[in-house]
Amino acid sequence: MNKPTARPLFHPRNRHQGEYDFAALTAAHPPLAAKVRPNGWGALSIDFADPDAVLLLNQALLKHFYQLEWQLAPGFLCPPVPGRADYIHHLADLLASDGKGAIPRQADLLDIGCGANCIYPLIGQAEYGWRFTGTDISDEALKAANAIVHANPGLQRNIRLRRQKQAGAIFHGIIHKNEFYHATLCNPPFHASAAEAQEVTRRKTRNLGLKTTTPLNFGGQHNELWCEGGETAFIGQMIRESADFARQCVWFTSLVSRKENLPALRDALKALPVSDVRIIDMAQGQKQSRFLAWSFMPQATRARYLTP
Repeated sequence: MNKPTARPLFHPRNRHQGEYDFAALTAAHPPLAAKVRPNGWGALSIDFADPDAVLLLNQALLKHFYQLEWQLAPGFLCPPVPGRADYIHHLADLLASDGKGAIPRQADLLDIGCGANCIYPLIGQAEYGWRFTGTDISDEALKAANAIVHANPGLQRNIRLRRQKQAGAIFHGIIHKNEFYHATLCNPPFHASAAEAQEVTRRKTRNLGLKTTTPLNFGGQHNELWCEGGETAFIGQMIRESADFARQCVWFTSLVSRKENLPALRDALKALPVSDVRIIDMAQGQKQSRFLAWSFMPQATRARYLTP
């Protein structure tokens, strides 16, 4: 068996380049040490099919690189920290492109579906000092996210959480009348049904050579993993609602998991008076990813909001 090739490079500012430094990570978070062992090529690693090991790795990454205490409530989606950081850094570049190349340090961002892990606000605040409003439809998820915020002194000043009470709405009921955001971000549910999500999990199980009863780190609540119509329907709804808040946000953005969904989303944007549309490509671990960004504001207006 050949040794796996090196992971594609992340964004240059991403702290998670190259192989994991398990000596540093276990020093930062000693419980991880129990899960670290040599892999088939003699390098230290963990079993990425072991949800407890993946959780401990994420805790160690957040502790070592961002000095954050982090705990994930049982049953919720465990995010890959390096890939989530990449979205934040590429988003920073997008904002800087309107601000004479300078990344804004006094920006307000809206995270649609922050989940129980609250990962984007945590990394965005740690890297750039941004202020975040995190939203979710789940009381349980927000309770867990709130516990993370309160476990880290100082975060309460920069991260606030807000529940979406309107069924089927995304921005309505969340963006208040006199609020303004420099950008929104979102990791939408990308499966179209529970059956589709379960089949993907089964396929991953088979690819790992595990029994179907083996617990995986592909956890998550149903609203984190799927919605009717999948990510195309979710982002399409986001696009339609964004027109009602065109003057209250500079850039609307969302991850798009499947490249083949981009044409339909771009067609949806053509029906609106958007000023600019961008597709930002990213390399996240062994897969290619991207986010879609759109703005209703002309560049000169964006520059007024984003130039330091």
